[in-house]
Parts: sequence; structure tokens; C-alpha cells
Amino acid sequence: MAQKLHRHIVESTIQALADIFGPEGRYADKVIEKYLKNNRRWGSRDRRFFAETVYGCVRWWRKYWAIIGEEPVTEIDALWQVWGVHHALVHGDLPLWPEFENYTFEDIRKKAAALKMSRVQAESIPDWLDELGTAELGDRWPAILHALNEKAPVDLRVNTLKATRDQLRAQLKAEEIETDEFPPVPTAVILRERKNVFTTQAFKDGLFEVQDRASQMVAPFLHVEPGHRVIDACAGAGGKSLHIAALLKNKGKIIAMDIHEWKLKELRTRAARDGVDVIEARLIESAKTIKRLEGTADRVLLDVPCSGLGVMRRNPDTKWKLKLEEVKRLQTLQAEILSSYSKMVKPGGLLVYATCSILPSENERPIEKFLAENSDQWTLQEQLRIDPDQGRGDGFFAARLLRKS
Repeated sequence: MAQKLHRHIVESTIQALADIFGPEGRYADKVIEKYLKNNRRWGSRDRRFFAETVYGCVRWWRKYWAIIGEEPVTEIDALWQVWGVHHALVHGDLPLWPEFENYTFEDIRKKAAALKMSRVQAESIPDWLDELGTAELGDRWPAILHALNEKAPVDLRVNTLKATRDQLRAQLKAEEIETDEFPPVPTAVILRERKNVFTTQAFKDGLFEVQDRASQMVAPFLHVEPGHRVIDACAGAGGKSLHIAALLKNKGKIIAMDIHEWKLKELRTRAARDGVDVIEARLIESAKTIKRLEGTADRVLLDVPCSGLGVMRRNPDTKWKLKLEEVKRLQTLQAEILSSYSKMVKPGGLLVYATCSILPSENERPIEKFLAENSDQWTLQEQLRIDPDQGRGDGFFAARLLRKS
């Protein structure tokens, strides 16, 4: 049965694509958030249709233009063609609207089936990214790339300060949200169907945080114990700080640091909801902020700024916004953070360097270089690499180092 379409929602979708790919180049998640906030009267079905359609068009942008047979442009009339290709291929029909007078669903289907696409077209990525992935990952790249184009599931992390996994699942079921466990990660709860979990009582009560199952493996990798003094030096909005607090059983001290005050403000809100009171959110104002903390931490987490290529299925416009020059700039920054921030670890303490990248140049290689330059002070204990084609979540990397002296 063909899905009933509301033209005003489709028009909003077209305008959202113009916002994302136009001169302002806004990020897709922020654009979607804005439209949903400004259209609170939309029902849950319409909101899901809007978000999934925008993300679908962003994800397959290059592929859809290959089917259209033109170079990408961002004029509204042209974006109707992109929406038409997406809707035809995903939903198997086209509405009888003026924009589609000159072609039908069958036209699009036949053209798509007959088109011989290159990998960059079929997987819808820029040339430079395919070249980089091939150079760094070799034979692994095609499978990883394909996985990065899949729809991301919704993963939750149970807040063990307030509930067990079974209790959370029961509460969500009472609110008509069905879930599954993910046995390799004891805190992970996976939604069977994408729903807005932020309106649930379970969320308001602080029983969970939205966090990918692979990301949930990073905080335990730090080997914290109640009473530890922990520094999360690139905390952002604090997802991993909150997980560390739960592992500490709310006993000890976490200094969550970032260069953006607005992210730390969000962390404070989340910590209050989660019943966490061991986190001090501290703004990094200069190099002195780091220097004052040298040799003070039992554990330091460096979840460094990175390309974000490991979470591209959640942020599909990353591939269109990111440039090779930015990847190289980030690699320089990662090395600087590792060199400077590692000094905050006490002798005998542990450091975890983590990224949500799939690139060895952001993962294993900085660690190899750091250890070669500091072999008298540091030793590698263990590395954790999760690729998105393994079924264990997004692409993540972590390395745990011991400070000897």
C-alpha cells in the first residue's frame, strides 16, 4: 500500500536539503532538529518520514545524481528530482504532482537498474575518501565502506546507578518500546524499531543515555575503580564521563574538560538527570589548565577530535563536509593532545586514547609514534579496534597505555 504523502512535509524535506547542501552548508542533524522543533504538530509517523528521507537523500546524494544523469546542484527545482529518485527507490511509487509530470517511478527504476556505477557512485562518496580508504585499509575498505552506508540502529546505555538492564527493558516495554540485549556489552539495550526515546518517562528519570554499543566499550577499557581520580580531557557533552561515573559507582572524582562551555553545560544537565554528583565540568581556557593537573590523575581518557568516519552511518553528511586537509589537521592536533595531555597521568596510572575513526593514521600510528618517542615512560597494555562491518557497532578505536614513570 502506497504511503500517504503530505506535500508540506515533502516541501520541508526539499528545503532541508537546500540548507544542508547550499552555501551555508549546515549539518544534517542540526537541520533536522530545527525542522522538527518548528513543526511540533507533526505526528510521529511524519517526523520519522521527514528525518529518514533527509538522511536517505544525504547518504545517497552522489548515487542519486548519477541516476538523474546530471552534476549535483542545489536549486529547489533540481532537489525535487533527488527527492523523487529517493522516494521511487525506497517506497516504489511517485505522487501525481506537477514536479513529476515528465517521468514515472518505472522510468527511475529502469534507469537505476541499467546504470553501471563506479564504487564512488554506488557507495555515494567523494573520490578523495575512496582513495584514502583504499590507501589505509586496503582489502578491508569495501566491506567497511558498505557498512558505513547502512542505517544506524538506536542503542541505549543503561544507567546502572539507577537501574539494571532488565529493569530498563521492562520500563521501556511498559512505554511500548521493544528492545533487545547485546550480550557482548552488558550495558547495551538495542531498540527493535526506531522511536523517540526522549519523551519517555525512563529518559526523564535518567535510566539511560543514547550511546552506540561500540562507544560503550571505551569507558570500561579505562579500568576505573571506585575512588579513582579520573580526567576526561575531551569530554564534549559527557557521554563517556557519565559512563565512567556509573563504573565508579558515583565514588571518586571525574574532571570533565572541554574547550566549549556549551557542551559542558549540557553535561551538567545530563549529570543531574542521571543522579551523578562526582563530575566537575571544567573549561579548558589555556595550556595552563592542563599544566596545573600534571601528575594528578589515576586515569585519563583522551577521546580526541577526529574525522568521525567511524560514525558516518549516523552522520552521513560527514563525507560531504569533511575534506582531506581537515583530516590532516586533525592528525596533527591528535599528536599534540596525546603529547601534552598525557602528562596529567600519575606514574602507575593509565591513559586511554580513543577515536571514532576507522583510519590507522588516526588510530594505531599516533600510538606507535608516541611510544617510540616515550618508551622510557610509557608502555602499551592493549588496543581495541571495532570496525563497523563486524556487527559490534560503529567504528571505534582505543589504546590503553601504562605510565611507568
